[in-house]
Order: sequence, then structure tokens, then C-alpha cells
Amino acid sequence: MLKRAFDFILSAVGILILSPVYVLLAILILLDSKGGIFYMQQRVGKNNLDFYIYKFRTMHQGAEKKGLLTVGAKDSRITRVGYFLRKYKLDELPQLLNVLKGDMSFVGPRPEVRRYVALYTPRQMQVLSVKPGITDYASIAYSNESELLKEASDPEKFYIETVFPAKLELNLKYIAEKSFWKDLQLIFLTLKKILS
Repeated sequence: MLKRAFDFILSAVGILILSPVYVLLAILILLDSKGGIFYMQQRVGKNNLDFYIYKFRTMHQGAEKKGLLTVGAKDSRITRVGYFLRKYKLDELPQLLNVLKGDMSFVGPRPEVRRYVALYTPRQMQVLSVKPGITDYASIAYSNESELLKEASDPEKFYIETVFPAKLELNLKYIAEKSFWKDLQLIFLTLKKILS
């Protein structure tokens, strides 16, 4: 109850305060490249149910057809404004709407696409017992994920065999330790990481 109240109030206040920023970013996105303002993608949430995650669009139209993984900060699919949004995690701001709706929480395992959830072991399926979040241990530890993938000879294989299981272990660690105070700590660590 405390977690949901925190999520609802903070996301509502955040949307209200950041509304001028939303408008500014929307204008920049529209001026920079063809396509919509928002990017919506189906992800898997609590209890293995699908939902749509909201982000500001950072890639050119049709980019998803060339792969789900972003490879390096200079991935050619990313727009000029998209580089800036991704660098400061501003593309994630629309997820406040997901939190307000109750699809997500501020803190929890990052939601995956169905393609990767299909690879979960029975133990890893525990990750779907809680609401997904905007940030968690894995978000902090793998904030440079796209750069790691860029260095791999086969990014998809490297993600599935190395990054993916490591992130899931961190997700399970969060579930084992989860508390309201742990959430506050992870929010603080995330902000510190973004601003460093």
C-alpha cells in the first residue's frame, strides 16, 4: 500500500511539474526527424501480463525491424535528439504514465519483451511476481549496456548468454531484499549515476 501510494503521488506530481519539459522535448523530437513523439512497445509485467511501455522516440521510423537491442551510443538508428535523450535518460520520462496507471513502479525489475521472457527458467520467472520498474540494481549496474553490446562480435548472443542472466540475478536479489527503504536507496543511486 505504501509503495503504491508513493508511486501514484510522486508520478502525478512529476508529470505535473515536468509537463513543460515534456512539451519542449516533444517539439525537439518532431523537428529532428519524421515520426511520432512517443514510442510504445509491448513488454511483460507482473503476473506475466503484457502491457505497453511509454518512451520518447529516440530512433528513426522502422528502426525496430533492424533488431531489438541498441548497440553503442552511436547506433545509426538513433536520431540526433535521441542521443541526448538517451544520455540523460530523458527518453524514460513518459514511463511516469506507466507508474501512474499502475503498470509499473518507480523501482522494480526492468520489463523485458516477450521474446526474452520466453527464455526465463522457472527460477527466473519469480521476476514476474512483482511490478516492473523504471530502475533497479540491473539498471544501475548495466547503465552502459549498449556500449558493452557494441564491443561484442555477436551482440544478441552476448546479451542472451552474459548480460541477460546477470541482470536477472540482480532482479532476484532485489525481490529478496525489497522494501520501501531499499526503493528509496535505489532511486537515489540511479539519480547519482545519471548526474555523474
